[in-house]
Amino acid sequence: MQGIVELLPGHRAAILTIINDAAHAYEGVIPHDRWKDPYMSAEELADEIGAGVQFYGWVHGDTLRGIAGIQHCDDVDLIRHCYVSTDFQRQGVGSALLRYLIGLTYAPEVLVGTWKDATWAIRFYKRHGFELVSREEKDRLLQRYWDIPQRQIETSVVLRYGESLLHHAK
Repeated sequence: MQGIVELLPGHRAAILTIINDAAHAYEGVIPHDRWKDPYMSAEELADEIGAGVQFYGWVHGDTLRGIAGIQHCDDVDLIRHCYVSTDFQRQGVGSALLRYLIGLTYAPEVLVGTWKDATWAIRFYKRHGFELVSREEKDRLLQRYWDIPQRQIETSVVLRYGESLLHHAK
């Protein structure tokens, strides 16, 4: 089997493995006080799923190679936790997942947040049609749609994939 599948509760361990593997790219890049190992705990993943994040994964054979989540929040959709196993990066897995999630949205905008020093992630989203929002807009959006500490708001960016782009992509 090859393609994108909806991930179920039984996939939680595999989701965590991919997140915690790929998130090592942040070590030494994001602020030291925001880094931890493991990057996401089982409890944090359960909280994310409980808050409405639905995960999808790219599977090849019996191997889950990448994951990404989407969370419907009021009038926007949030792309959450887009990670590809380090063994399978730069093979189109993240791009396929992102395109799939954008195809699922009916909201007028899709937002994604990432660390401002994760320049590779920002470039990835920009290549897929996302645009950085202003600092003021970023602060407003992170406070409204995300449940993250102030320190993370200070050290993050938000990118927007707007309504005009959504209609063009479909």
